[in-house]
Amino acid sequence: MSAADTELLHKAEAGGKPPGLAFMRAVSVKALDWSVAFWIFTGGMVLFEPSPYELSFGLVLVAGLLAGFGLHRSMLGLLVVFVGFTPFALIAAFQVRHSTVNDALIFVMVTIFLLLTSYFVANYVADAPERRMKMIVKAYTIIAVISALVGTLAYLGILPGGEIFTRYGRAKAFFQDPNVFGPFLILPAMYALQQMLVGDRRKMLVPGLIVGILVVGVFASFSRAAWGHAVFSSAIVFGLVFLLEAGARVKVRMMIQVLVGLALLLAGFAALISIPAVEKMLATRTQSQDYDSGETGRFGRQGYAWELALANPWGIGPMEFAELRIVEQPHNSYVTFLHHYGWGGGFFYYLLIVLTLWRCGAGLLRAGPHRLLLIPLVATFVPLAGEAAIIDTDHWRHYFLIVGLIWGVTAFKQGVTGTGKQKGPALRPALN
Repeated sequence: MSAADTELLHKAEAGGKPPGLAFMRAVSVKALDWSVAFWIFTGGMVLFEPSPYELSFGLVLVAGLLAGFGLHRSMLGLLVVFVGFTPFALIAAFQVRHSTVNDALIFVMVTIFLLLTSYFVANYVADAPERRMKMIVKAYTIIAVISALVGTLAYLGILPGGEIFTRYGRAKAFFQDPNVFGPFLILPAMYALQQMLVGDRRKMLVPGLIVGILVVGVFASFSRAAWGHAVFSSAIVFGLVFLLEAGARVKVRMMIQVLVGLALLLAGFAALISIPAVEKMLATRTQSQDYDSGETGRFGRQGYAWELALANPWGIGPMEFAELRIVEQPHNSYVTFLHHYGWGGGFFYYLLIVLTLWRCGAGLLRAGPHRLLLIPLVATFVPLAGEAAIIDTDHWRHYFLIVGLIWGVTAFKQGVTGTGKQKGPALRPALN
């Protein structure tokens, strides 16, 4: 039994509770932690739907019930979004004309499920953010590194049978689309990058390798949005750590690290583009694509999509846009949410983003031991919110996970705790 479980047993005995019940409670809490870690791990496996991520969440809910999982008042905003969004989404599912109502309902229920995961993980983290974030980041990092290695090796043609892990000649690993695979790798890369900046200088090899593997994975996805996402997120992590957390000596070290890191990055980039296949794909992806311009291009069809959204208050339902005048999707989550879930559903989606950004800002302005937990989350979410304007993030599992993690970390900073209240030193020892 762990030290945390033993402490729980002693507290129960002091309160007059039977030791057997305390032991069962401790085992249930441990089972909840392990089930959450497994659930996070399966978030990198979305080759088919329902994915292992959806299926394993059932185990998490059962373990949460057995462990006496509590809810936090500070999550009221998330609960309002979840409850308010649901009826509008269900109504919109019945607006379809070309798709079946059954397919539309399945699509809508996936989104409702993902909002539920945000609410759950926010409450889960708020109970003991330091310990639980450590576990979540480790599980996420493990599957991200595996995915990056599989995707990169498959792209290079080194992995036998690797064609199932690529699409359009780009790495996708265990995802259906390279444009989801690339952004999925960003959050663990940002935690590893932060560890390199503020961690023990004698323990930089592992986070350095993690950053290198994940950055190569992002590159192999050949997703332009993911490339920009990685650059902006890295700059945000560096800037926030430099301004909010680093002392004078650490700032000097950070500047040296940036120069060395840029030199290594340029050397690695030069080595990659020396490979003919990589050079050809890079030349293709850095040019303007046919679907980016013209009336039916990415930006031209977004104007039509907005007109359509404003003309249909109840929405047109999921998967309907492709059956209308312009076949290609608008690739803008802010307008597709109006299509899929009506004005009401779109309002609650916008509210979710605004409230989450507000929590980000409020959390960063409060000096405390958990600000380092928040910085990589903020650095990942802010570009994601911008990226949603040029790509569909509707069913991105890690998007809703990050939202929940932000709410959970900032809830603890506001002094709201549950059964797992925890005190102690923050990120530096926790994420080593």
